[in-house]
Amino acid sequence: MQIADLIGNGTTFVAAQGGFGGLGNLALSSSKRRAPGFALLGEPGEERTLTLELKSVADIALVGFPSAGKSSLIAAVSAARPKIADYPFTTLVPNLGVVQAGETRFTVADVPGLIPGASQGKGLGLEFLRHVERCVALVHVLDCGTLETDRNPVADLEAIENELSLYGGLEDRVRIVALNKIDLPDGKAMAEMVEQELREKGYEVYSVSAASREGLQDLIYAMGRLVHKNRVEAGVPERTRIILRPVAVDDSGFTVRANADESFTIRGKKVERWVRQTNFKNAEAIGYLADRLAQLGVEKELYKKGAVAGSEVRIGDGDTEVVFDWEPTIEAGAEQLAGHLHRRGEDSRLESTWNMPERVENVLSDDEIAKQWEYNVVDPHTPRLSAPIITEADLTEENQGDGDDK
Repeated sequence: MQIADLIGNGTTFVAAQGGFGGLGNLALSSSKRRAPGFALLGEPGEERTLTLELKSVADIALVGFPSAGKSSLIAAVSAARPKIADYPFTTLVPNLGVVQAGETRFTVADVPGLIPGASQGKGLGLEFLRHVERCVALVHVLDCGTLETDRNPVADLEAIENELSLYGGLEDRVRIVALNKIDLPDGKAMAEMVEQELREKGYEVYSVSAASREGLQDLIYAMGRLVHKNRVEAGVPERTRIILRPVAVDDSGFTVRANADESFTIRGKKVERWVRQTNFKNAEAIGYLADRLAQLGVEKELYKKGAVAGSEVRIGDGDTEVVFDWEPTIEAGAEQLAGHLHRRGEDSRLESTWNMPERVENVLSDDEIAKQWEYNVVDPHTPRLSAPIITEADLTEENQGDGDDK
């Protein structure tokens, strides 16, 4: 599926929106919050997998069988110097050349050769035909000097047209026929035989030779007339207007929806961005988020929708959704920012909420403790063993026992 087609100079398209940048604590400082102990996180940008296709911007495209002389023709009418050799499929990538016809300057594209069955992947396939989609006209370069007995210019033209129809989208392009290689005796005779037949089919026909440059001037001006006519009909492209749509006066920037399960959902670009930027491991950052939501009017809107203390509130959607129990007593707390009321990175309103719970080790029951009498333990309520405890009385008894044995 095509998402965008970038045509014309300066055309832009945002494929993936970058994330909103974060803020350090210096940017968050104020006369009341002189040394914030937190920062706002940056948002991740969008991630998309797209396939980019480059389409050459050419006015005229040369199409035809391999070794029909397309590369030789573009080298003769322009300053392009493509690879030219006496074997098929010499051209593996499109070549572009700039041609001057009087006051009209235009570009010509030499497309790799097409053969019957190219739509099924034979030869180089139809991969490069996307480069001719922007063209005003197609020039069929027909080989009149081919040595293959089963080929002739008319059959070649029909075969190429069949492949173009299978590709699709090029039916409205003007066609010009260039009967090439008339410098050869057999080529000139073949061109004279088929020229009238092609004209009867409605084609504009030119007999040319890329080697001797015979007939090239007429072909160049014919292409130039088509390009000039198309440019006149297209006119001057109108510049895109920039439309500014100001936000409505009564637009709060968020919505609060009461759900059937008595929970509440808050949606809005601004509040969802604030949530994504909050470090929920920092109590002061959470308090700052509560202040911003209260100043925006979220708390008042929750009251209007019937929210009470302990109501479940959800902000956002999907992976970034935050769910919490609403506590309406947490209000905008600039008065809480005095240095003697809280330490950096904390918020006195959330002190009880964010105390780390003490670690509780496995506690043995009374019956289990009774079974541990044979162990020397530091604390009988835990199964930790310790080194044996030896008292002076134990040493005295041991010495007396040794004396008796003697």
